[in-house]
Amino acid sequence: MVSRPFRQEQEDVQDVAEEIISTGSLCAVDEIEQASERRTLRADAAHHGERLDRVLALLLPEFSRAYLQQHVSDGNVQLNQRVVLKPATKLRAGDVIDIELRPTAQAQAFVPEAMALDVVFEDADLMVVNKPAGLVVHPAAGNWSGTLLNGLLAHHAGAARLPRAGIVHRLDKDTSGLMLVGKSQRAVDALGRMIAAREVQRLYLALAHGPWRHGGGLLVDQPMARDSRNRLRMAVVRGEGAGKPAQTRFLVLDQTPRHVLLACKLHTGRTHQIRVHAAWLGQPLVADVLYGGRPDLGLSRQALHAHRLSLAHPVTGDTLCFDCPPPADLLAAITAADLQYNGATWWQALAS
Repeated sequence: MVSRPFRQEQEDVQDVAEEIISTGSLCAVDEIEQASERRTLRADAAHHGERLDRVLALLLPEFSRAYLQQHVSDGNVQLNQRVVLKPATKLRAGDVIDIELRPTAQAQAFVPEAMALDVVFEDADLMVVNKPAGLVVHPAAGNWSGTLLNGLLAHHAGAARLPRAGIVHRLDKDTSGLMLVGKSQRAVDALGRMIAAREVQRLYLALAHGPWRHGGGLLVDQPMARDSRNRLRMAVVRGEGAGKPAQTRFLVLDQTPRHVLLACKLHTGRTHQIRVHAAWLGQPLVADVLYGGRPDLGLSRQALHAHRLSLAHPVTGDTLCFDCPPPADLLAAITAADLQYNGATWWQALAS
């Protein structure tokens, strides 16, 4: 048996991951048979002029529309005995639809996979995980297995009953560091509200190309949206109502003419926010090739680490604070850049 994907509209996976998950999402608890199943359906007068994927969702309500769209794109659907590949194909009354229901990559994504998670804190309601660089958070195209979500489903049984296994925010694949995970619905709901209200403090270390040109530090308040020229990127956008608000505070910890070590505080949590704002300043992160950085100092992934989390426990209200030193590759790069990193005190200037 394999798990079926979330019962919701397919959204851009980067935007999905960015959003705070507080209500409404369904977890992967339904199942379909591993073997294929063929069904024959007929469009009636009420379906005339409607999209194929919409009619399939109406006639097969036990499956998500995204799951059915994938079957169309994969060539598993015939319209009047001819394969159709476009979910938006318009139907006519009397059309005969044949669909072969197969387990898709998405359908097989939300399954437990045992992995060694670096758990910094755990109780009945909350986990704090130190995510290594290279670990993908959510299953998505090209990474349908081996994700943090898969590991959480194996880590505790309750994860299967929670939206996205309790993940309430994300880190990019090649960003390392601390992440919050809810283990109960009450914790997931509370964490969503807290992140939206900016009650969770998130501090990062970043290593950027120098020289730094902006004094000791500054607040970047520039809205962001998907880059219209490259859907893999985000961008600072201008114009009234353009993009979503995004605020990042940068503080210089140490610098040389070639590199600068930055402390970064997120006031909002947009996709790629620190990376985009640093690039907008003309100071892209080392090895962040998507935003203009160059591989350097032995790094081939963006030099960004989620170092510190502080919050009130979402259930008990107790004050919690967690620190996670940079991994070996980033520490080695800082040393190679002849920069000084003081793990005990660097964050204090940004903590308020």
